[in-house]
Amino acid sequence: MNTERKLAETLDVMFQYMILEEHKGHWGMDIDHWDWVPGVGVISLMEYGTASGRREVLDYLLQWVNRNKHKAEGAKVINSLAPFALFPELYRQTKDPWFLQKAMSTADWMLNTAPVTREGALEHTVTENVDFPEQVWADTVYMAVLFLARLGGLTGESRLADAAVQQALLHLQLLQDPESGLLYHGWNSREKNHMSAVHWARANAWITLTVPQIIAEVRGLAAIPEELRSRYCSLAAGLRSCQAGNGLWHTVLNRPDFVQETSGSAGIACGFFKGVEQGLLDSSFLEGARQTVQGILPLIAENGEVQGVSGGTPVMPSADAYNTIETYPTLYGQGLVMQLFTHAPDLLSGTHPAWKV
Repeated sequence: MNTERKLAETLDVMFQYMILEEHKGHWGMDIDHWDWVPGVGVISLMEYGTASGRREVLDYLLQWVNRNKHKAEGAKVINSLAPFALFPELYRQTKDPWFLQKAMSTADWMLNTAPVTREGALEHTVTENVDFPEQVWADTVYMAVLFLARLGGLTGESRLADAAVQQALLHLQLLQDPESGLLYHGWNSREKNHMSAVHWARANAWITLTVPQIIAEVRGLAAIPEELRSRYCSLAAGLRSCQAGNGLWHTVLNRPDFVQETSGSAGIACGFFKGVEQGLLDSSFLEGARQTVQGILPLIAENGEVQGVSGGTPVMPSADAYNTIETYPTLYGQGLVMQLFTHAPDLLSGTHPAWKV
């Protein structure tokens, strides 16, 4: 079987696994609730369905929203915004005004009411009964700022585009280590430190994957600061320097004695692809992404389950603590690998125009 056909079959099995009824009640795989875990899953399904032209996938997403939209009426927090990243594309496809109206009211909450730190960065808030006052997490850029950029791209409103760029840059400024280019998981604005100061792989993946998408959405609506580009390039270079020989990254990037982690690896590699696509990175980064595809393929079980995915991870008290996080199947693990595999045929064949950048 050729690799392209293998990838197509793998993506289909992964999709079918993600929507199984038997996952009900399992935190990592229950798709029928409104939070970041299913949010990353459905964002990824949208990317796969749109790229593949599979109407079945897009129909499923419309059904998913109709089943779950009443759950979006709960308390607004950053992590519960992730599913709204679907709404701009769903509005384009259906012209249902509810998608646009709901997206705009959610964006207004983000811009006018959501808590921010003293630097102006969105405070990371979660659906669980716990607070992280004046903490900035890398996760926020994917869970909330991506939505803002997409809505700006749909409506042409520069205020949304400007806010998305500002938040992306602020997160890089607050989280980036100037020496390695790598990101810390979080920043505590009150204490003015990075807490445990750990370069966690999935934190780096969220921003590596999202910044090129933000730029793609807001180009022509908002100025893209050179500092955003240069910081992103520094991040990508730092990530490439610690990629393992099998194409994956360790859960703490600068600890090769720690376990490797699949979802973060997929997100970083897909970010490399999108970074080259948007002209942020040169085409040499695609080789690293190709290696990641080859390294992850053997980690997909016959039933479509992505293996080696670490569970939900707050900012941990030490580097060693990140290495103890349990691994189990999750929708964000499925989703990040799905996004990478959606682009893998171009990566493996070398036919995408980005190779010629």
